[in-house]
Amino acid sequence: MPAGRLSISQVRLAAIVAGGAAGALARAGLAEALPHAAGGWPWATFIANLAGALFLGWLLTRLAERVAPTTHWRPLLGTGLAGALTTFSTFQVEIFTLMHDGHGGLGIAYALTSVAAGMALAVAGVVAARWGRRW
Repeated sequence: MPAGRLSISQVRLAAIVAGGAAGALARAGLAEALPHAAGGWPWATFIANLAGALFLGWLLTRLAERVAPTTHWRPLLGTGLAGALTTFSTFQVEIFTLMHDGHGGLGIAYALTSVAAGMALAVAGVVAARWGRRW
């Protein structure tokens, strides 16, 4: 590798970091804009996770069909942006907190709705990507 040039793995790492910073800022912005009270529906996490599911369904289908595997789009947008935007750990903590604080029904509804809607939106993203390639 010539001096002053980044290796492919260094460029991919930089892409993940850049995408991760953007995703983390987006999620932090959602959390700031949509705070939830104790015992309330955690809208910020819910929206971030559903948006991430839709985006990943679209992105991975689009990339698999259109972009050569050597590009850096997947690390930037998939691993970085969507990885930092979505949060399974916060989702788990919110469910546990709702259950622990006596809001078991809401915790179960939040868990089931998040998983079902996330799966539906991931499929919708795949369908949208395939529909969009006709244009």
